[in-house]
Formats: sequence, structure tokens, C-alpha cells
Amino acid sequence: MAAVAVEEPPPVPSSTAQKDEQHEFPLPAILTYPSSAPPTLVTQGAEARLYQSTYLLPSIPSALKYRPPKPWRHPTLDARLTRHRILAEARILVKCRREGVPVPAVYAVDESAGWLMMEWVGGAPARVGINEWLQRRKEAEEAKGHEGDAVPVTGDKEEDEELVALMRRIGSAVGRMHKVGIVHGDLTTSNMMLRPWEKGKEPSNGHTVSEGGILDGDIIIIDFGLASQSTSDEDRAVDLYVLERAFASTHSRAEGLFSAVLESAYKEAFKQAPIVIKKLEEVRMRGRKRSMIG
Repeated sequence: MAAVAVEEPPPVPSSTAQKDEQHEFPLPAILTYPSSAPPTLVTQGAEARLYQSTYLLPSIPSALKYRPPKPWRHPTLDARLTRHRILAEARILVKCRREGVPVPAVYAVDESAGWLMMEWVGGAPARVGINEWLQRRKEAEEAKGHEGDAVPVTGDKEEDEELVALMRRIGSAVGRMHKVGIVHGDLTTSNMMLRPWEKGKEPSNGHTVSEGGILDGDIIIIDFGLASQSTSDEDRAVDLYVLERAFASTHSRAEGLFSAVLESAYKEAFKQAPIVIKKLEEVRMRGRKRSMIG
């Protein structure tokens, strides 16, 4: 009687392999341990990946920033750079937090493994809230028979108060950061989170909560991967210039609010602001000259 070949069933993938299949990239070792909630890849940048996970307890969400090894670098150089950058970002966050600058808290760090675990900041980026507010404003103008895009937001009207208040909170947060000697390096409204105010509690910055306001919330500055410790007025001015250009390109209808509102709140939070604003004018002139030359 001929023997019948029995096909063996395929091997059952391990839990680690199943987790890796859910991600485009291999998980860092810290996220391969069993947890109540599987880690989620939030965003992928040129240098790092950001995962949402939990810290110690299932009720404590966290953000884990992981710098994976770069195969095109020499292993020794890559390990040294990764360690330096992780430690530098962690130290900056701890310093900001200690001095009252609104940034995520640091939970844990392993510079050798290339990761930094931080507080998970709820809410949406300020960019999303501002764009949604501008869209609603445009629709309201069109309903009145005006061309929505043709009406710039100047901050003079009563309905502009919500956006003006947000701009003041941004200026105050940036001023406090510069006051403690930190330069962000990549200030945009995408790197500022609008963390919703807790019900029954007064906003920490003293602003009045509007009914269902999409711009309500505390400004939390995130992503300090390019940040540095500097007390140079030039560096601070460049920081503001980057934010100004990013704001103008992302929220062009409200560009006029930047100088009038953000700079005034910046001056209130930082005594050396007049010197930095003067430097900002020089940086603007260099920027215009570069744009003209090409």
C-alpha cells in the first residue's frame, strides 16, 4: 500500500511576529513585551518613529519615540549619535518641565536602545484646530454673501477673539521656552498640541472657555528632536522666523495676526523679547534677500 504524504500545518506565528506584521517596521524591543494594549505606530519621520503605548498601568497612555539603527552609518558612529540625541532631547524636556514650560513629561529613557518614553498628550495639533476654525469662518463669510478667502482675519472683530486667544497662548508658551534657554529648532503649529481643558477646572493660562470652542485647550509644545540649549538672541530670532514662515504658509488668511498678537504675548512672557524681536527683523531681511536671489 502506497504511503500517503501528510502535509504539515503551517507554523503558528508567535505573538511577537503577529505584532510585527501589524507594523511596517520592526518594533523596538521595549514594545515586544506583553501589554494590555498593543502599540500603535503614530507617525514615521526621517530619524525616528512615534508609537502610542501604555506606561506601567493600562490607564496611563504614553508616547514612545524610537530612533532605529541606520544601516548606512558605521555602527559605532550610529550608536554614539543616537545616544547623544536621545539624551539631549530627554534633558531638554526635563529642564522645560522643571521650569514650567508646557511640554510632555518624561517617563523613561534608554539611550543605548534608542528610545524615549513620554507623557501622551491628548487632543489635536494646533494646526488642525486653526484650519478648522478658518474653514468655519470662511463658510460664515460666504453665507453673508462675501468671498470667504478674500476676507483676511485681522483680529479686530469680535468673532476673532477665539483665535486671538490661542495666538496669545502660543506666544506665551514660546516665550517661556526661550526664557529658560531652549531653542526648539522646528517650531510649527504641527508641533504644538491643543490639550483639552478638564471640565470643572479653570484653564491654567486664565483664558475663558468658550462653548464648544475648537481652539480651547492648553498649548503643549512637542517634538524636541532638533532642539538645543541656547541663550543666543540670534537663535531665538531664527526660532520665531521659522514659526512665522510656517504659520504664513499653513494659515495664510490669519498671517496678519502673527506679529500683532503672538509677539505681544511673547514680550509679556520673556523680558528680553524686544532684543529678540529686533533680531527677528534682521533675520526677516536676510530671508527676503535670499528669496529674491533664489
